[in-house]
Amino acid sequence: MLFTSGQDLFDQVATLPGVREVVAPDGTPPPRYNVSPTQQVPLIRLEGDTAQIDAARWGLLPTWKKDDTGAPLFNARGETVAEKSSFRSAFKARRGLMVLDGYYEWKTDGTDKQPYYVRPESGLLYAAALWETGLDRLSTTMVTTEATENMSWLHHRLPLFLAPEEIRTWVEGTPEEALALVAPSRVAGSFVWQEADKAVGNVRNDYAELMSAK
Repeated sequence: MLFTSGQDLFDQVATLPGVREVVAPDGTPPPRYNVSPTQQVPLIRLEGDTAQIDAARWGLLPTWKKDDTGAPLFNARGETVAEKSSFRSAFKARRGLMVLDGYYEWKTDGTDKQPYYVRPESGLLYAAALWETGLDRLSTTMVTTEATENMSWLHHRLPLFLAPEEIRTWVEGTPEEALALVAPSRVAGSFVWQEADKAVGNVRNDYAELMSAK
């Protein structure tokens, strides 16, 4: 995954429905072109007309966890997000947005694996997210669903990317209203993609050229 940062992120978050003020108490997270679970990602939380941007650990840390060992909870299946103990509490009351320019996905064809960089035709992607403060750390996870028809060739799962008119319902609606949005993304039909550099497989590689194959 990769994400934007700085003034571009600040300005685009300001265009979200109903947002009049954007705050980033610790500054916006630095630009990244290759992010893996347990690293820091931008998390947006909405309260009234204010959007707050914070860096959060990608991998949810529920309040009942005693340490951060074990597989990181970097995604939550939409089909069970309202019931599974790891996500149930956050789904009820702590829903936010993970924001990114695009994401990488690997396609396996026989013995060969090729990464692709997927992005919208314009703007940012806002993934339905949950957040927690277990272990006194802000952490987040993204909700996933079955892939849309146009993206199923690449992978059978897809993050729940929200349309602008869905964002307020996801963050501020009742659990029942939020759950009604859990379906294959309505914005994925506008996605474009290209082969990415296989060096993206090593998270220590973090530069813009990863988005295109050599």
